[in-house]
Amino acid sequence: MAIRTIRLEDDPILRKISKKVTKFDEKLELLVADMIETMHDAEGVGLAAPQIGVLKRVVVIDLYDDEGPFELINPEIIETHGEQCKFEGCLSVPGRSGKVIRPEYTKVRFQDVYGDFYEVEGEELLAIALCHEIDHLNGILYIDKQIEEAEEDV
Repeated sequence: MAIRTIRLEDDPILRKISKKVTKFDEKLELLVADMIETMHDAEGVGLAAPQIGVLKRVVVIDLYDDEGPFELINPEIIETHGEQCKFEGCLSVPGRSGKVIRPEYTKVRFQDVYGDFYEVEGEELLAIALCHEIDHLNGILYIDKQIEEAEEDV
């Protein structure tokens, strides 16, 4: 496992659409392990593969609760409802945060590192993290959706 370099907002790779994962192998498992280690090192809640320069539909999220870190391969939002407006930050946009409107509830279908399908349902912070990281796979940063930027010292 290795800590990877996190790409910053001016890096063009963050604006590209990631490719679907079709090969479920040891390389994918290593990528996920590196992403989790990189996310934890940066004290982040989520990390998408484009943020480390890999254009694959891979996301890791850790809310630092009993669930532990989990990985989502080829995640797709299949249901949302409600609305919440909270401040978000991003490892690719250090030192800044902004208010973004997201669903209160999000259901996502995804695969694990072996290619098996699952669904996860999230509310509040998990719903935000799921939407935020899936946006990364589509070349979208939270700053594209923010309705208000926080003061510098937030």
